[in-house]
Amino acid sequence: MYGKAFAPEYQGELSAALGVNSSYEDVLSTAGRALADAATDTDRARAALAVAEAGRRLGRVEQARAAWHESYRSARSAGDAGAMAWALWSGGTLARQCGEIALARRLLSWAVTLAADSGDRLAHGYSLAGLAETGRIQGDYAAVAELHEELLERGRAHGEARHMVWAMSGIAQMHRNTGDYAKALDLFEESVRIATAADDARGRAWSLRGVADVVSMRGEPDRALALLTEAEVICRGMDLAGALAYNHKMRGNILYRVGWYEAARVTYGIALEEFREMSEARGAALARLGLTKSRAQLGRGHRETLAELAELEGDFGRLGLKGAQAAVVAFRAELRDSVPTAHASRSAA
Repeated sequence: MYGKAFAPEYQGELSAALGVNSSYEDVLSTAGRALADAATDTDRARAALAVAEAGRRLGRVEQARAAWHESYRSARSAGDAGAMAWALWSGGTLARQCGEIALARRLLSWAVTLAADSGDRLAHGYSLAGLAETGRIQGDYAAVAELHEELLERGRAHGEARHMVWAMSGIAQMHRNTGDYAKALDLFEESVRIATAADDARGRAWSLRGVADVVSMRGEPDRALALLTEAEVICRGMDLAGALAYNHKMRGNILYRVGWYEAARVTYGIALEEFREMSEARGAALARLGLTKSRAQLGRGHRETLAELAELEGDFGRLGLKGAQAAVVAFRAELRDSVPTAHASRSAA
């Protein structure tokens, strides 16, 4: 069983003023006022944490970075190890967003230690989840699959719908990436049901994107595009800049798979600009790969395409994205085995 979703990153007085579905512009405004009025280090740490999370999700990287640092300093002054862990969790998540994977791992590992020592169960769970997600997006499934399952069980044990949705959709993504589409679809659809029942709009948007991806792979592009449109409405309503950019990147993938290469090129271009605006290195590199593949299908020369693929392979290597590197290698092989007018595979990274 589980209850309504809640946002433990909004703490103290902010927990009453803000909820899991608050738009991030509203969070930023409310938390900014709380930060200006903070009378204690504890209040300052809590308000700065909310500013950091809103800034990160809105793509305002420098504001988010300054805020999580302020949250950490204030928490340290207050002697609050749990609050320090929350600040480090925010900073580690921001580092991952910006492609600073080694820094993300250091900050999140530190957060795990501090949270465990402080007894803050939620900070500990979120920090472990951050480490698990970092490993998953790099393709280290053997290292993090068990942790995802453990976090799902923790969410079930404590009735935390938001954490259940996160863990379940992460497990679903691993099944999708290893070719078990039926299992992935079951898990993504269950994530949608839980998020809907728990009134977790953000979790619903991300889970709908997962369903759209898998049903597209199973040959239902129209249904997939409709699901992405539904998710996009949620993203815009909550100012979910990152989720919206990934929604657009997925739309590009689906358009590419059915051979609508010009529409895919345009959509990947939109996603790329959105990722760049929020300094999302992983998303930007994936959108660039989609653009490169679309342009190749539209007749761009092999030499230019191969040069872009070489650059992207280096970028993916620096980010530690094993799956994306494999996609580059596979597409390069297709190009070298084809004549310029032949269509390569319609699969998208």
